[in-house]
Amino acid sequence: MDDLDRAIIAELENDGRISNLELSRRVGLTPAPCLRRVQRLEAEGIINGYKAIVNPKAYGRGFEVTVAIDVEMNNEHSLDEFEKAVDTVAGVTEIRRLYGQPDYFLRIQVADAEAYDRDLIPKLTALPAVRRVTSHMTMRRVKG
Repeated sequence: MDDLDRAIIAELENDGRISNLELSRRVGLTPAPCLRRVQRLEAEGIINGYKAIVNPKAYGRGFEVTVAIDVEMNNEHSLDEFEKAVDTVAGVTEIRRLYGQPDYFLRIQVADAEAYDRDLIPKLTALPAVRRVTSHMTMRRVKG
């Protein structure tokens, strides 16, 4: 990977819907070699796909909570069972298994604090092997 590849990736991270013509202009290539580089980056798994970035508030998910979860048993079966169950909970947009404590971080997006308390807390505490649920409400997103 060279500086042109990095420039292409940076432009696509900024705007995944940019046309190849505009992308090539921004990185200083002609369209054909630029497209070949993008296709190579995709084929090598460096670019894994493209997505829409949705306004969470407009989508009814303007309230974000980061949840730390500790599980009772740290064996493969318990963790697998927990992960399968938490993956089905509506509003959970990200699940991260961590080294150390806590065992998991979840990113949850719902309409408001009441929806989180009413709909998510009972589901999270009822998940297999859950020992502790610690909620951290987002005050303001600074980056990301």
